[in-house]
Amino acid sequence: MKRSVAIVLGVVVVLVLVVLIFVGWGISTYNRIVTSEEGVKAAWSQVENQYQRRYDLVPNLVETVKGFAKQEKEVLLGVTEARSRVGQMAVTPEILNDPQAFARFQQAQDGLSSALSRLLVVTENYPALRSNENFLALQQQLEGTENRIAVERRRFGETVQEYNVMVRRFPASFIASLGGFKEKAYFAATSGSDKAPDVKF
Repeated sequence: MKRSVAIVLGVVVVLVLVVLIFVGWGISTYNRIVTSEEGVKAAWSQVENQYQRRYDLVPNLVETVKGFAKQEKEVLLGVTEARSRVGQMAVTPEILNDPQAFARFQQAQDGLSSALSRLLVVTENYPALRSNENFLALQQQLEGTENRIAVERRRFGETVQEYNVMVRRFPASFIASLGGFKEKAYFAATSGSDKAPDVKF
């Protein structure tokens, strides 16, 4: 009788230990996923900061160019409209969980990048503008911002990759599905960016 009680107690102790180990592992895994998701959000906020910096610089650049390039209204209008589309987008933290909204955000930002590229090409026709200190300072800031955007997008991609691997890898995927954690979207290359641009002199 004592032996059977000891066996039952031993089994109960083993089961309790197994449950405690499983619960501890589950809590630890959940906390790692939360930490990783917060890393994604932090990386995203840095991307947004750089986009905001560019958004704020554009009106100054357009005004500086306007005085020199009055006949280039179409290009200036394109930049203004692209900036307006970016400004109208409501960017909330939920955008990271909605691939379609994320794609729309990226499309608007790519449109502004494209419009700014056209504007900088147009300015090549205006030697006085290219030597203007205000324009040169704005151009340098804008180029620096584009570089910062590229760096922050790369960091964001690395952080998203780490998070996505974590929520997809078994057995952590079990905890991720219980906690409602979903994969995050990556930035995609702009259509046609895989082809080298034609350069004509």
